[in-house]
Amino acid sequence: MALEVRAITKQVGQVTHIKETSLLLEPGRFNVLLGETGSGKTSLIKLMAGLDRVASGRIFMNGQDVTGMSPQRRNISLVHQFFVNYPHMTVFDNIASPLRVAGMARSEIQGRVEAAADVLQLRPMLGRRPHELSGGQQQRTALARAIAKESTAVFLDEPLANLDYKLREELRDQLPELFAGRGAVVVYATSEPAEALMLGGRVALMQDGRVTQFGPTAETYRQPNTLTSARVFSDPPINSAPVVKTGDRVELGHGLGWQVTGAAAGLRDGAYMVAIRPNYILPLRAGPAAVAMTGTVRITELSGSESTAHFRIGAETWVSQSPGVHRYRVGQDHVFYMDPAHCFYFAPDGALAA
Repeated sequence: MALEVRAITKQVGQVTHIKETSLLLEPGRFNVLLGETGSGKTSLIKLMAGLDRVASGRIFMNGQDVTGMSPQRRNISLVHQFFVNYPHMTVFDNIASPLRVAGMARSEIQGRVEAAADVLQLRPMLGRRPHELSGGQQQRTALARAIAKESTAVFLDEPLANLDYKLREELRDQLPELFAGRGAVVVYATSEPAEALMLGGRVALMQDGRVTQFGPTAETYRQPNTLTSARVFSDPPINSAPVVKTGDRVELGHGLGWQVTGAAAGLRDGAYMVAIRPNYILPLRAGPAAVAMTGTVRITELSGSESTAHFRIGAETWVSQSPGVHRYRVGQDHVFYMDPAHCFYFAPDGALAA
């Protein structure tokens, strides 16, 4: 069962929320929508689920045109970031609710609910009501409802956003396994590039209501086709700056330059944008080809076992992210080392050059 959208758009008044979009989403692996808040992820999910009308284009499920079909007839499930459970019902009844609406036999409902509860470790909670559950248990209940329904398409709209760190990690690891082998198209929206990489599958990068790139997640991360895609798939933000290539050298300004090798060496001389992720700019030299960059530290962050520093070189701000604890001093100069082997080069129109 595949879900295909062909040239769909969404219009609200004079504002276009989703620009013309075509995607083919297949079962058997996660399909991730990745973009910052406001990029159009939820709007696209609502169109695919039938909750909003498309302004133009068509939607197909398993080859059937479902563009004007209600969500109920499409047999979909939607799990939000907020815990959407009926407060007056037990966990059992919450999971069973769509099965009862479908007129399923009591014995089959019992079996499906218990099977889903076992998968999500909810069996001891089946008699409880939502207010008696933790946040993680409430979201597990919503996921169990989606599993028990055996929908043809499951939409997960940032379902872990409101959980604490430990629960997010636990459920994130489980999600691909929960839906594996169920034959459903699974669409997962997130604003976190790291989460997209952990989930794997295929990723659609979204910016300003448009899909900028769609493909296998790891491949898309390694080879963004535009500067916009590179920016969407980087957290902290990817570093970018104008450069000029002359012969076998690239000059960044401020006395910084380096020799180019590989595909970049074949680029025509001229102006480009260079981009490099923060984890390839380190406070210690990692190899002989590393380019030294001296900048004034403006902001520092320590997250777990990683240190992040924002530093200025001229009018530009750069970001370094490195393993370990590094004691930067705000307001003072520090030498960082960039690995030019991990630079992307983009043409003036934003397309990947090398």
